[in-house]
Amino acid sequence: MQDIQQFLHQRARTLGDDIMIEVRPPSPHLPACVNPEPFLPDADRSPLGRVTVGVRCGSQHRQVRYVQAKVDVIGQYVVAAEDISRGTRLTKGLVRKQSGNLGDLSSRTLITVEEVVGKEARRPIRRGSSFQQQDVRAPLLIRRGDAVTVMAQGKGFRVTREGKAMEDGSQGETIRVRLARREILNARVVGEGRLAIGF
Repeated sequence: MQDIQQFLHQRARTLGDDIMIEVRPPSPHLPACVNPEPFLPDADRSPLGRVTVGVRCGSQHRQVRYVQAKVDVIGQYVVAAEDISRGTRLTKGLVRKQSGNLGDLSSRTLITVEEVVGKEARRPIRRGSSFQQQDVRAPLLIRRGDAVTVMAQGKGFRVTREGKAMEDGSQGETIRVRLARREILNARVVGEGRLAIGF
């Protein structure tokens, strides 16, 4: 229990100073956990709200058990400073910080200015609303119907062909593109008007 508390505190302390952690005790029928090594099954997610913590036990950490915990952190998160319309590029002037219990926010809430600024609103966002992952996207580099260059590259060769984008696309996204002979393929956005296929 103490190791889990320390582990969660370590992970949450970057989010705020006022941290409250409640760990649900494991079943008393379980054998003692020797050399406990806590970990988060969903490592990409911030340890906020209700979380599951995995614990590897034993000298070789072959036994794994899971414990439920609740993590509340009083800290700052970003909200819309004014009403934002769909397609707006988000700047620092359009967001402001607000204090609250980060544990009450959805696991998909974007908390920092860096996660929001530079993105594009995918839908209208009301003043005072928090930003969810699905609300924003990287700016579009390709729009449906754009003429694009598709580059195919592999060991010892590089070929480019012209095509037409069938979907909108941001940096790193995979979209469908139609080539001259009506051939349709999937390619990754690597720049404005540029797509790539790897071999």
